[in-house]
Amino acid sequence: MRQLPLSVRLPDRAVFASFLPARNAEALQHLKRVAGGGVPGTVWLCGPSGAGKTHLLQAACVRAGETMRAGYLPLAEFAAGSVGVLEGLLLECLCLDDLHQVVGKLEWERALFALWGEMQERQGSLLVAAPAPPALLAWALPDLASRFAASAIFQLRALDELEQQAALQLRARVRGFELPVETCRWLQRHFPRDMRQLYQLLDTLDEAALAAQRRLTVPFIREVLGR
Repeated sequence: MRQLPLSVRLPDRAVFASFLPARNAEALQHLKRVAGGGVPGTVWLCGPSGAGKTHLLQAACVRAGETMRAGYLPLAEFAAGSVGVLEGLLLECLCLDDLHQVVGKLEWERALFALWGEMQERQGSLLVAAPAPPALLAWALPDLASRFAASAIFQLRALDELEQQAALQLRARVRGFELPVETCRWLQRHFPRDMRQLYQLLDTLDEAALAAQRRLTVPFIREVLGR
C-alpha cells in the first residue's frame, strides 16, 4: 500500500467491505470509482454524525493507496495548528475529514485553495467531509466556496433501526464472527443509536469475547459491561 500516513493510523476495519450501503449506495459506488482511479476530481460528503462520512473517507484512502499515493487527514486534530500540514502533499488522492473545522479561517482557506489547484493540475482526487454542504458554510473566500460547490456532493443518510442492526452484523462478519440479532437489539435499547459509538462498543466487546473465548450473547455483554 502506498498510503501516506500523515501521522494518522487508519483502523484495519476502515474498508468498503464493512460499509452498509443502505440509502448511501450512490455515494459508495462513486467513491469506489474515484479510489480506483477512474473518476478524478473533488467529492464532498455531508451528513449527520454517525452517517459514515469518516468510514467512507478512510475506506477510499485505503483503496486508493493500493495503486497510488493517498493520504487521510482529520482536520479536527490539526485545525488549531499550522496550515503547513497541507503543504508539500504530492498525492494523487487526499481525503480531508472535518473540513468545517477550518472553514472561515482565512489562512486555512488560502492553503486549501492552493491545495485544490494543485490537485486539479495533477488530475488527482480531493475527497472531503463536513456535516453540511458547501453552500451552508460560512466561507472567508467566496472563490473557494464556489470551487467546492462544484464538487460531486453526496448527502449521507443516517441508518434506521433495522439498517443499524444489519450494519453491526456486517461489521461483525468482517471481523470474523456472527452477531445474533437479539444482541444488536439489546445494544440499541441500552446505548445511544449512534453508529460510531455502536461500532466502538462492538469492537470492545469483540476483544473481550476473544480474550474470554465466549460468544457475544446478551448475558456475556451484561457481564462485560456490568449491566
